[in-house]
Amino acid sequence: MGSMDTDGGRLFFQAETFATQRLGRRKPSGLIVEEPAQTVPVHTECDVLVVGGGPSGTAAAVAAARMGADVVLLERYNHLGGLSTGGLVIWIDRMTDWTGQHVIRGFGEELLSRLTPDRLAGPVASDWGSKDSEKAAYWALRTAAYHGTVTHSPTADPEWLKAESLAMVLEAGVHPIFHAWGARPLVEDRRVNGCVFESKEGRRAVLSKVTIDATGDGDLYARAGSAFETEVDAGDIHGCMNTAWLFGGVDMDAFLRFRSETAEQFTQFMARGREKMRFFERPVVSWRNDVAVFMGPRFAGYSALKVEDLSEVEIKSHQLMLEHLAFYRANAPGFGDAFIMLSAPQLGVRHGRRLAGLGKLTRENWDGRVAPDEIGVSPPLSPKFGNISVPYGAIVPREIEGLLAPGRHLSCDATSHSFMREIPQCWLTGHAAGVAAAIAVNRGLQLAKVPISELRRNLIAQGAFLSPLREMAES
Repeated sequence: MGSMDTDGGRLFFQAETFATQRLGRRKPSGLIVEEPAQTVPVHTECDVLVVGGGPSGTAAAVAAARMGADVVLLERYNHLGGLSTGGLVIWIDRMTDWTGQHVIRGFGEELLSRLTPDRLAGPVASDWGSKDSEKAAYWALRTAAYHGTVTHSPTADPEWLKAESLAMVLEAGVHPIFHAWGARPLVEDRRVNGCVFESKEGRRAVLSKVTIDATGDGDLYARAGSAFETEVDAGDIHGCMNTAWLFGGVDMDAFLRFRSETAEQFTQFMARGREKMRFFERPVVSWRNDVAVFMGPRFAGYSALKVEDLSEVEIKSHQLMLEHLAFYRANAPGFGDAFIMLSAPQLGVRHGRRLAGLGKLTRENWDGRVAPDEIGVSPPLSPKFGNISVPYGAIVPREIEGLLAPGRHLSCDATSHSFMREIPQCWLTGHAAGVAAAIAVNRGLQLAKVPISELRRNLIAQGAFLSPLREMAES
């Protein structure tokens, strides 16, 4: 997947997206049922409630707990990590800038450092930023070099990423509750005071001093009354959904030699695949040579906020997984003995909602300027842009209090969302949200009033990277 800049300045990633004919849908009945009022038992109370245990939620929970906050983490699945584990997005996009500087650090760096070399594949640190043509060519085939530059873009074993995420949460003293779907925020006078969740025990509530919406789609802040945006370019990969899968029993080195050394045959192979099934995907490397990752054909025109759309993408993705297995076994070098290892238990969603925040990250901020309320630094999409200074205001809602919104549903424009939705950026904003929530609780402050200098000092103490020029200006 190579980057590109269109004339309109919106699309930056070139990848196949597929518009598809919809499956048959049941017609809405038009009927309604009345749900009787009920009392909801309070399951527990806490300082900070994190709803969603994906990258941003896990980072937020650990960061807040390390500052002494009593933290409860609600997660609807049986694991932590979200799309980085359950979604099989095991390729962790760039954590270095185009000079090789390691800019996304803190929680994400610590988590990855817990994985031994047999559980994490990627370039060694001394090669980050290298423009050596041989090294760049090698890692370009392995999702870790772009624009001729080697980057820190490792690929992780998802089960060990789950295990170490859980270990960090428990070590920090967080109380996780699995199989619990955050259903409705508790709101009084536009202040969020916790959340009602659904589980096998029915509806229960958690009361909190600060709530962190880490659902990924802004489910809580939307229901609490916060404004948000949903528009996305229909032709942009970032508006697509897919279910990923793993094939085991492969020889990825053999396949990569086929792809790089016999380009014409590889082109013909891809053409045959498209002709046979139209929705055709090529594999990428995993953390080991005998496992291949297929992100799944990216379906356009579906909404992550509509249950029938989510269901249809799952159906089509799983059907195509079987078709891909048969085709690759018959036609692809290295795949003769391939078998289905795992289909992702979580749907690959890139975009649902984007917050209307006190601040907003936009294309105009790609010039290297440092935000006065900077909470982290993201690599830009290509070397022609400056590093991106991420503002605290991008995770603070305008209209409601008591809630922060880190992760892919933060406040940004559609183009900036293309990289701010990625796993490392979710670690970055989640880390900041956890620290800010703990400060607000400890000092009895509104979230919008958290002192930026104090927030930044605590982020740095927890290993985060912030713009050096700003640190010099504050000293």
